[in-house]
Amino acid sequence: MDNIRVFLSSFLFLVCSLAQFCHSIDTLTKSQSIKDGDASGNLISTDEKFELGFFSPGNSTLRYVGVWYHKIEEQTVVWVANRNNPVSNKNGSFSIGSDGNLMVLDGNSNAVWSSNASIESNTTAAKLTDDGNFILASSENIGAVDKAYWQSFEHPTDTYLPGMRVRVNPNTGDNHAFASWKSVSDPSLGNYTLGVDPHGAPQIIIWEHMKRRWRSGQWNSVIFTGVPDTANLASFLYGFKLSPPESDGSMYFTYNPAIASDLLRFRISWDGHEEQLRWNEGNKNWTITQRQPDNKCELYNHCGDFGICNKLESPKCRCMDGFVPKHVEQWNRGNRSDGCVRRTKLQCERNGSVAAQNGGGEDGFKGFECMKLPDSADILQLGQSESCEERCLQNCSCTAYSEITGIGCMIWSGNLVDVQEFNKGGSILKIHIRLADSELGGKRAISNAVIIVVVVVGSFVLAISAWLFWRFKGEIEALCKDSPMSCCKSSNVKIIDPSSREFSLDLSGPSEGFVIDGSQVNSADLPMYNFNAVAAATDNFSEENKLGQGGFGPVYKGKLPEGQEIAVKRLSRKSGQGDEEFKNEIIMIAKLQHRSLVRLMGCCIEGEEKMLLYEYMPNKSLDFFLFDPEKQGLLDWTKRFSIIEGIARGLLYLHRDSRLRIIHRDLKASNILLDEEMNPKISDFGMARIFGGNQNEANTLRVVGTYGYMSPEYAMEGLFSVKSDVYSFGVLLLEIVTGRRNTSFRTSDYCSLIGYAWHLWNEGKAMDLIDPKIWESCDREQAKRCIHIGMLCVQDSAMYRPTMASVVLMLESEAPTIPIPRQPTFTSRRSSVDVDCFSEVHDTVSSNDLTVTMVAGR
Repeated sequence: MDNIRVFLSSFLFLVCSLAQFCHSIDTLTKSQSIKDGDASGNLISTDEKFELGFFSPGNSTLRYVGVWYHKIEEQTVVWVANRNNPVSNKNGSFSIGSDGNLMVLDGNSNAVWSSNASIESNTTAAKLTDDGNFILASSENIGAVDKAYWQSFEHPTDTYLPGMRVRVNPNTGDNHAFASWKSVSDPSLGNYTLGVDPHGAPQIIIWEHMKRRWRSGQWNSVIFTGVPDTANLASFLYGFKLSPPESDGSMYFTYNPAIASDLLRFRISWDGHEEQLRWNEGNKNWTITQRQPDNKCELYNHCGDFGICNKLESPKCRCMDGFVPKHVEQWNRGNRSDGCVRRTKLQCERNGSVAAQNGGGEDGFKGFECMKLPDSADILQLGQSESCEERCLQNCSCTAYSEITGIGCMIWSGNLVDVQEFNKGGSILKIHIRLADSELGGKRAISNAVIIVVVVVGSFVLAISAWLFWRFKGEIEALCKDSPMSCCKSSNVKIIDPSSREFSLDLSGPSEGFVIDGSQVNSADLPMYNFNAVAAATDNFSEENKLGQGGFGPVYKGKLPEGQEIAVKRLSRKSGQGDEEFKNEIIMIAKLQHRSLVRLMGCCIEGEEKMLLYEYMPNKSLDFFLFDPEKQGLLDWTKRFSIIEGIARGLLYLHRDSRLRIIHRDLKASNILLDEEMNPKISDFGMARIFGGNQNEANTLRVVGTYGYMSPEYAMEGLFSVKSDVYSFGVLLLEIVTGRRNTSFRTSDYCSLIGYAWHLWNEGKAMDLIDPKIWESCDREQAKRCIHIGMLCVQDSAMYRPTMASVVLMLESEAPTIPIPRQPTFTSRRSSVDVDCFSEVHDTVSSNDLTVTMVAGR
């Protein structure tokens, strides 16, 4: 009898264990419930990242249902169900009710919270997904977001997680998506909300009740323009994306972290701050990487209307030029909330007309840079011959305008509010403020006598300076030689290279800059270092610090005295190429600012020595990983797609959004550098060309670049345009997806990767292109879309290739309408007469995938 009891007990224990083991821990069905006090019944996502169950926050004894990080000991709650209706004891339960909705019940089986969704069928189930979303759907569509009746991501509390979509719709107004906790231990609705104001260009807003507390500045399709210290917040600023409008006008902000494995979250804190937090695995704590507002100047309209706030000045508030304090006594006592008023009425206010009348000259504009643009801007659609300034002048109520890349023409009517001045960081934005003619200082304010005096005094000072320089020339040169940073920038010095290349550098250029072969470069953009300083930084150009060798000469790793690591490109004296490229790179890249472009730190020009100093990229170049069989696996699909997006955004900046319109002309894997987080940075602008604002195409006798990446019209006719870069990007995109060089197919029937890709594409086997090393990590639809875009970019005719703006849109949209590519005839199968693909001389000069130069007829 005892044996039978033992057997039955063991059998029942085994059955219970198997039932527990087989239970899907991430899914709640109608037959199951989560009972408070029984943590074994909690839901845990498949990757064990998130957990759902009952909890008590802080020192509270009240019970709530919520979602938190499963493996982090410091319980971090990201969503709460019954935040305003807690259960007072541990007798509560969480289940699916008879109507199919989620319900939190107290110990008396009374519902304290329900998902309250409209459900077609009461046969439902709920799943906790790997991104922290809790989805209620029919039993046939468990976990399907597009089939969900209800999901926690659409009903958030105080936390935004990567993967969430925040709706933006100008037709429906403000979206107060997130609400703070009341206190550290009370998750009920607090005093602050965070969301999006869709008016004009969207902005992130913190509201205190219904009053604005902080705003991010306008979204310009890349960043939120009013967030300071952008260099330290790259992941925050550049991870956001805004989807194209849907049929009802709705758009959605999403966020993808630079490193997918990072635990990252945003929240509106109980005390009214927007915070970005990243989990530090080493220290086992959450690190706040960004917190807004973090000073008084970031509090909404701290200095009042027409006031400017600068956190580094004392006092922090001042009136805009042309304005005076509204209440002088209060202002002087430190109460500046009432702001400022105009010192002189506008001409149109005095005379009731925009045209100049007897009351004075016409109103004009004064520009101010490094500003957080005012709130409440309107965006105007301009006609072909209209300018933003003209449209503003036509309306007397228009007080300012700004033309912002990615936004367009912005105008402000009425008072200018919440303006902040940045000393560094933030977006370098310029606003033009409308002022009366007398406030503009004056075309008529300076008399002829004053002009004559200024000219005479200036000439005298210039003559004395020239004599002093001639008298103490030796001492100045010695001082410049010994200084780590060249002191010559403020002197009237002209250095002519004694070499036969006649390379000239004029350090007497305007605006405290210098002129290189007639082109102005600001010294603020590009510091000058002397030879001794660079030699010391590279340990006298030691072999241990040598990073590589190119046609221009060697590259060395170095370290400046302040600890900044650099890469030094040293132009070889024996090099037959590089002089023109060196000058070109100084002129161009010093003026460019984008996270996907390598940063030029400075240069050194001393005698025959010419060197460029770049930020150091610890992960070398893309080809170092992409084409190495042992390192390919380190680039999983997520990293590769992030690299593709980064390159595309960098090219879009060059083609459309930078101060200069630039064609790179040598885009290839070896010119894509990778930083410590594997973010791509486009480098080597020696071949680049500047285009005029209305220029679309140019012709050259000097065809430069790398075989395999050149577009047909450029390689054969010398014609280049932005579409030449698009072609190179298409080749690079296909290389990233396949993990193979374009030129690795030379001896095959397909001649190139493009020909091979077309063959598979045409036969409906495009997925065969995917690198086997990333097959497991690959998002199939995303990869297929990339291949499709790549085939569009490498079409023979430039007119059929998309622009980089279209490429970025296609990459970042879920399901855009993508055209069908045309067959690239130059790279398809050749006849037996033309199987070599390249001439013998071409094979020779490009065998190492080096940059080459050739002369071709027009």
